[in-house]
Amino acid sequence: MKKLMLGNEAVARGAYEAGVRVAVAYPGTPSTEITENMAKFSKEEVYCEWAPNEKVALEVAIGASMGGARALCCMKHVGVNVAADPLFTAAYTGVRGGLVVVAADDPGMHSSQNEQDSRFYARSAHIPMLEPADSAECREFTRRAFEISEKYDTPVFLRLVTRIAHARSLVEEGEREETALPPYEKDARKFVMMPGYAKGRHVAVEAREKRLEAEIDSLGLNRVEMADTKIGVVCSGSAYQYVKEALPNASVLKLGMVYPLPEALIRDFAGKVEQLLVVEELEPYFEDAIKAMGIPCSGKDKTGLQGELFVRKVGRLFGGEEDAGPMETPEVPQRPPVLCPGCPHRAVFYVLKKMNLTVAADIGCYTLGAMPPLNAVDSVVCMGASIGMALGLEKARGRDFAKHTVAVIGDSTFVHSGITGLVDVVYNQGNSTVIIVDNSTTGMTGHQPNPTTGQNVRGEIAPQLDVVKLCQAIGVPSVRVVDPFDMKLFEQVLREECGKDGPSVVIARRPCALLIKKKGEPCTIDAEVCRRCGMCLRIGCPALVKAGDGSVSIDASLCTGCGLCKEMCNFGAIKGGER
Repeated sequence: MKKLMLGNEAVARGAYEAGVRVAVAYPGTPSTEITENMAKFSKEEVYCEWAPNEKVALEVAIGASMGGARALCCMKHVGVNVAADPLFTAAYTGVRGGLVVVAADDPGMHSSQNEQDSRFYARSAHIPMLEPADSAECREFTRRAFEISEKYDTPVFLRLVTRIAHARSLVEEGEREETALPPYEKDARKFVMMPGYAKGRHVAVEAREKRLEAEIDSLGLNRVEMADTKIGVVCSGSAYQYVKEALPNASVLKLGMVYPLPEALIRDFAGKVEQLLVVEELEPYFEDAIKAMGIPCSGKDKTGLQGELFVRKVGRLFGGEEDAGPMETPEVPQRPPVLCPGCPHRAVFYVLKKMNLTVAADIGCYTLGAMPPLNAVDSVVCMGASIGMALGLEKARGRDFAKHTVAVIGDSTFVHSGITGLVDVVYNQGNSTVIIVDNSTTGMTGHQPNPTTGQNVRGEIAPQLDVVKLCQAIGVPSVRVVDPFDMKLFEQVLREECGKDGPSVVIARRPCALLIKKKGEPCTIDAEVCRRCGMCLRIGCPALVKAGDGSVSIDASLCTGCGLCKEMCNFGAIKGGER
């Protein structure tokens, strides 16, 4: 039966059909829906979990593979950085049950802090990498990846990009392949990576890679589509779709396996065309490798290193078509992201700006505290960096500076990689004030549960991490919980905690507005009482609308009735807002 599927959904389907027993991930756009779809299968067939971070997720998957089960581990491109430590060594140990690692890249940075190209991880770790070009290939390549993993005793990467992960195309479903667990046996030389054994496994990695290179054509993952021989294009994944539409007469070498590369096939294809082009997003990964083979080619001189490709852009750069202009429709105004109406983070950043504090923030919805009119955030680097950066600012500029500096981190991000930063603050006698904005979910990626929410990936009741007790156990002398919508109290607590010597934690606890199914009564503005002072606009709520004459109204379709704007108004002009 054929179904229309997201690329991510098709990966989940392929993993299920391959007989995967364990699926582990940390949510990260554009990879999140893979694990959400895996959780829809019977838990008797597939164990599925959200791990605290990508490193732990991969370690669980490696353990499952060592136990003989097929295991899937999913993450976005920057999550591969977090998982890199076990990843590189897993390339040495190899597998028992097939082990597939999905790395979802984000060209154009739709929801990411960089445009990292995961293909270099495959080359650096000597791990084969497959890259599908549509949902049907997402299913097929996932199944093939498990076969390759077990045949060559190696983890296998499956690389997606946003336009493949989040696009829909037809997929023909197959039956699940049940694989029996082999008897468990100790094998220290294979799985204990002390130097003496690791040296032998490194030799095995080199032998495996040579075998894979010699047999690569037999895998059937790369294909040549000959047409006009004036131009030949090497491409993969989403770029293949753009090339086929923009340059329909060009000959194409479509690479389904992007590491290792099929050198003999590339040489043969290059010899059949007059001009060899390479069309790829992000880094010149293919182009540099082909040039290193001594084969003339070009592509990056036209496409550059930044952003996504799309059909019109490929047609203009390589087909001589007229400039298509920006991908967006020019008549439609740009809409920068904003915190949702009723978002608890809005009050936090309003107070931080009012207090003129230096704010080291983190990855999550609260990153938007950097946007106007709040403009409260000084830095965002990576998951968990806020706490360490706040300590670094203190060590560089002294304790007086620390009294005007805070770290802001979400509940899920704190569990992901903030706990060790807080340990560092306590251990090295820092003076940092850490604000954990606890909105009871993993908000940015679509409301996945985490260890602080008391639910697992299937929505079942699970042990709930007590963040207050955790911070106290680490050794933080002062841990306080406050509702950030009580802005006067929140400001008072912050002034007290920032003024203390030693570390402190303030947990700003209020649920994400999108978790509350029933809206409160929308707020309204009494035009006769309103002084048009603009104070209510300073919180940046999208439900507040300023007219050309300076008057302010409230869009009832957006207002959640949180009442935060009422607290801003000194004249009592805002009514309603009862939750």
